[in-house]
Amino acid sequence: MSIKVYLAGPEVFLANAREILNAKAELARKAGFLPISPGDLEIPPAPTKKGMGLSISAIDEQMMLEADAIIANLTPFRGVAADVGTAYELGFMCGQGKHAFAYTNVAHDHHQRVLTYYEGAVVADSQGHRRGPDGLSVEDFEMIDNLMLHGGVERRNGTVVVHAAAEDAIYTDLTGFERVLAIAAEKLL
Repeated sequence: MSIKVYLAGPEVFLANAREILNAKAELARKAGFLPISPGDLEIPPAPTKKGMGLSISAIDEQMMLEADAIIANLTPFRGVAADVGTAYELGFMCGQGKHAFAYTNVAHDHHQRVLTYYEGAVVADSQGHRRGPDGLSVEDFEMIDNLMLHGGVERRNGTVVVHAAAEDAIYTDLTGFERVLAIAAEKLL
């Protein structure tokens, strides 16, 4: 029986999305998995933009229901954290108790990225909690992203692979993906 793995990540937004998604799917097949990718969906016509969005959401959830595992690209996207859609997909799969694996192409952990966001202006308050200039607490758990994402993967016996890709290749470098794919194959196949 083939293990179906859902490939989650912000690649669907790239100008060369199809190329990258096809490359990831081929690598997954070579590793022994049956890849399922949001970029593979056929979207029925909808009369409104919202209707189109709801159709995509429903199809993606159906794909995840059919999958046995997820490999999520947690490379920061449009900010200091993972793509929000990918975060939802990882949570959806973890909530079903499915196997979860992840990777990132940015080596700095979440805390380091938040410090950069605040330009280092983080200070301890009277209770010793570290806070940014907006008063929000700054947590440091030495995890690659929010503790629920990183923790969700590891609590399901998965692995988070960290790879420092070149700045101009953070969404196209597949080194971290290949590493986590090999780990997933070793654990699941």
